Amino acid sequence: MTALHPVLAEVTRRLTERSAATRAAYLARVRAAAVRGPARGRLACANLAHGFAAAEGSEKTELARGQKPNLAIVTSYNDMLSAHQPYGAYPPVLKDAVIRAGGLAQVAGGVPAMCDGITQGRDGMQLSLYSRDVIAMATAIALSHDMFDAALLLGVCDKIVPGLLIGALSFGHLPTVLVPAGPMTSGLPNGEKAQVRQRYAEGKAGREELLEAEAAAYHSRGTCTFYGTANSNQLLMEVMGLHLPGSSFVNPGTPLRDALTREAAAVAVRRAAGAAPGIGEMVDELVVLNACVALLASGGSTNHTLHLVAIARAAGILLTWDDLADLSAVVPLLARVYPNGAADVNHFHAAGGIGFLVRTLLDAGLMHKDVETVVGRGLRRYTEEPVLVDGELSWRPGPPESLDPAVLRPANAPFSADGGLKVVRGPLGTGVVKTSAVAVGHRVVSAPARVFDDQHDFLLAFANGELDGIDLVAVIRYQGPAANGMPELHKLTPALGVLQDRGQRVAIVTDGRMSGASGKVPAAIHVTPEAALGGPLSRVRDGDVITLDPDAGVLRIGADLARRDPTGAAPSGTAWAGTGRELFAAFRASVGPADEGASVFPVPTAVSPEVPLVRA
Repeated sequence: MTALHPVLAEVTRRLTERSAATRAAYLARVRAAAVRGPARGRLACANLAHGFAAAEGSEKTELARGQKPNLAIVTSYNDMLSAHQPYGAYPPVLKDAVIRAGGLAQVAGGVPAMCDGITQGRDGMQLSLYSRDVIAMATAIALSHDMFDAALLLGVCDKIVPGLLIGALSFGHLPTVLVPAGPMTSGLPNGEKAQVRQRYAEGKAGREELLEAEAAAYHSRGTCTFYGTANSNQLLMEVMGLHLPGSSFVNPGTPLRDALTREAAAVAVRRAAGAAPGIGEMVDELVVLNACVALLASGGSTNHTLHLVAIARAAGILLTWDDLADLSAVVPLLARVYPNGAADVNHFHAAGGIGFLVRTLLDAGLMHKDVETVVGRGLRRYTEEPVLVDGELSWRPGPPESLDPAVLRPANAPFSADGGLKVVRGPLGTGVVKTSAVAVGHRVVSAPARVFDDQHDFLLAFANGELDGIDLVAVIRYQGPAANGMPELHKLTPALGVLQDRGQRVAIVTDGRMSGASGKVPAAIHVTPEAALGGPLSRVRDGDVITLDPDAGVLRIGADLARRDPTGAAPSGTAWAGTGRELFAAFRASVGPADEGASVFPVPTAVSPEVPLVRA
């Protein structure tokens, strides 16, 4: 039996101790909400009649009788976004599978699903992070009717899956299964796409060539194939035991994808009928840390330094960036998937995928194996892969060795000895740096600051040649959650890459985000306290020498900021209006700091008294 790695054991111990009071408060609330038998049995007759008025035939009869488990389907379907377009066909398929398994199902509600790829560099991106908490609230509204005994959550991309999960955790007594839709098939290789983007930034390619390259990369329904936040979501949900084993990266429109979708529905029925633990009991400290380890080992999205923290806190678990950084020091990097390599997620899946990743991490003592999953107790089930045998779904052992060591490696022969996530600290605050895609020779930068209060000002300075031939640390401030919703600044990546390729020493320091596709330029992101709340970035001036050294955990400035007044400001008044942004003023006023998940929700601290039941 493999012993648990001592660092994982220590992080687990301190996380459990740190979270004891808040986790206990959360679990008490969850257990108070749990009841025997279908939840709709608590409803008064008039309430219940509203709940099945639209049903027909035997479905209406069964809903009225209250003998069979009724499942809520919460969907992020829209037909504009490739990742969510497949979900349009899911409700009738899921309902049929639920009925065959002995249950009932209703589409309880929908949640918004926006695409950061569309809104990059646009005003709409300022709603992106806030949308996670909107999705959580929409999920809670969908489940609030108390008609349901379990839930099926349909979502894929950046803020959608974390929002669905946070919302579901507010109904933590319900058994819950997340249902993926799968990635699109491989198109134009991501490396070629990135080259065209960089040439466009230099003025060496036109818009027509750029659009052709982008359309060849993002070419069909399914998730984008690079390893950004959307595919990090899918990997994490599987490792957390909330997907079926091996289901995350099966392409849409295939017989295997359909079989997995149907089986997810059947599993949810069985869990509801069998009084299985609800999602709040499942998502415990061990499961959260398994997610952290998988994120680090796969080189996943930096956005999850926000989302995992927020998800954990929704379950009363006080995860910190230091927990992630300490794990990163001992969790090896086992995958090279763009932007950390040339492969895409289809190549990763073909090389052995999540099953091999889980196997090698368990064997190295870097994951907790004794956890609850939607298919039962124990994470070893997630080393298996699904197959169709004579049209029937079954699972077989996954490959014991990587089928492509250029993409996926075992823990004893990694690409890097650490997971490439660093926490940096200093007079400028605390931030995180993803180093897994940054060449060792480019990681440490000490150079004069160039300060910008808007990403468009940086891009204009780049276009005008003002940044040519100089080493610099680009300080992009007033981009935090309370300033303007913490938009991704991914539009800066090609320009920064151009400067680096010219031989300049460049880095970026920001209280904003750089997305799951942050790449080869060192970036201290999510810096907190943010400038809009008086953080040190508000006092930085052009020419201040800033040193970013992620390996040493250093974010230093050669100036006495205490003697300065802030300059610049976050958008306000009419500058924070249009594209729906004015509707989110309450979010700006109440959102928490980045290192606490940038959430508007409080951590569970008390148990609400049980509301007396009203019956007809």
